[in-house]
Amino acid sequence: MTEHEESILIAGARENNLKDVSLRIPKNRIVVFTGVSGSGKSSIVFDTVAVESQRQLNETFTWFIRNRLPKYERPSADAIENLAPAVVVDQRPIGGNSRSTVGTMTDIYSVMRVLFSRYGTPSAGESSVYSFNDPQGMCTECDGIGRVVRLDLDKLLDTSKSLNEGAIRFPPFGVGTGQWQIYAQSGLFDPDKPLRDFSKDDWDLLLYGKGFRVPRRSQNGSTGTNTYEGIVERFDRLYIKRDMSGLTERNREVARGVTSEAVCPVCGGARLNGAALASRIGGRNIAELCRMEIGDLIGVLEEIDDPVATPIAASAVTRLRRLEAIGLGYLSLDRETRTVSGGEAQRLKVVRHLGSSLTGMTYIFDEPSVGMHPRDVDRLNALLVQLRDKGNTVLVVEHDPDVIAVADHVIDMGRARGRAAARWCSPEPWPGCAPPTPRRAGACAARRGSRRRSASRRGG
Repeated sequence: MTEHEESILIAGARENNLKDVSLRIPKNRIVVFTGVSGSGKSSIVFDTVAVESQRQLNETFTWFIRNRLPKYERPSADAIENLAPAVVVDQRPIGGNSRSTVGTMTDIYSVMRVLFSRYGTPSAGESSVYSFNDPQGMCTECDGIGRVVRLDLDKLLDTSKSLNEGAIRFPPFGVGTGQWQIYAQSGLFDPDKPLRDFSKDDWDLLLYGKGFRVPRRSQNGSTGTNTYEGIVERFDRLYIKRDMSGLTERNREVARGVTSEAVCPVCGGARLNGAALASRIGGRNIAELCRMEIGDLIGVLEEIDDPVATPIAASAVTRLRRLEAIGLGYLSLDRETRTVSGGEAQRLKVVRHLGSSLTGMTYIFDEPSVGMHPRDVDRLNALLVQLRDKGNTVLVVEHDPDVIAVADHVIDMGRARGRAAARWCSPEPWPGCAPPTPRRAGACAARRGSRRRSASRRGG
C-alpha cells in the first residue's frame, strides 16, 4: 500500500470549532490526540472520524435495517478517506437492566455455564439450564432477578379516605386517571365510602378481582368498556412482573414508594432454580463461584484437573486475567453492570473487545485513564498495545503523560481553545494541512523521544 493508503486522510474538517483542519492519521498505530479542552480533539476523533465511519458502515445495510439503526449526519469536511469500521469505547456507564452482569457482558458467564454443564456434579443438563436469563434455569419465584418486589398496601392505600378523596396514594392510579376510573366509576363500589368501611367481598374485588369488563367514560364523553383488574393484580402486571429498571426514573421512584424489596426467599439471591444450584464443582455451585472476586475465582478454576473441564476452565481464566490485568480483579461476575462506574465500564469494554478476532478495526477511546490508579495506567497501556498488535488502529483522546508516552504518533490540537485553537495537526501533514510551529514540533519530538526510551525499557 502507498503511504496515503496506510493513513486516514481528512481534508477541510469544519465540525464544531474546527476551521478547515486537514491531517493524516497513521493506521495500525496508537495515535494520541492532545490539547486543552475546547481545542478540537473530540471534534476530530468522535464527531468526524467515528461518525463518518459509522455512517458509511450503516449505508452497507438494507433500508429495512438502516431504519432501525442510529442516524448519523455526514460530518462537515471536504474529504474523509481510508476509514475502517470504528468501535467507540467511551466513559458512559454500561447501563443495562437487572439481568446484565459483569459475567454476561464479558461472556465469561457463558463459559462458566458450559463448564458446569460438562463437569458439574450432579449435572443439571445443558448450559442453558445454568442461565438465569433462560426459563430453564431461572428461579421461578423471582424470574431470575434474585430479588422480589412486593406491593405494600399500607403505603399504597389510605383506608380513611374514599376513592373520590384519593384513597389510592399512587400517582399513576390517582384521582382522575384512567386507572382510577376503572375502580371509582365502574359502578362496583361506592366511590364516596372510606375504604375501611368496605366489606370483605368489596376488598377482595377491589384488590384481586379480574376476568370481566366494566364501563368507562372517556374524556370526550363517550363510553366504552375496560377489562377489570384489581389494584394488586394491575400493579403486579405493570410494575412488579416486569423489570423496573426498564421504567423511567420518575416511574421507578413512585413505584418504589409503595413497594418493598427483599432478597428472593427461594434462591437466596442466586437467581437460579434448585437443579442448577445443586450442581457443584469443588463443593461450590455456579452462583457461589460468580460471587467470588475475580482474583480468587482464577485460583479456584486453575485447580481443576480434568481432560474435559481443564480446557474450558482455562478459557475462562484467560478472560478473567484480562480483567485482573486492567485493575478490575476486585469485581465479581455477578455484579450488575448498571452499578459499575464510568471508568470501570470503559475498561470492561476494552476487555470485551480484546477477545474479538476482528482485525483492521479502528478503536476510539475517550480519556481511558480517567479515575484510574497510576499503576492501572500501565495495565491500560498494555491493553492498547494488544489492540494495536492485533492489526487495529487505536485513537485515544488523552491528557495523561503516561498514556501519551506509549503512543506511536501524537497529534496536538493546539494551545488555545474554541475559535482561537491552532490548526496545527501533524509533524508530517497531508497536503493542505497547516505546518507545525517550532514549539509544536519540539514538543512532539520530545514525546517521541520519551516513547523511544519507554520502548527501550520494555525491550521493544
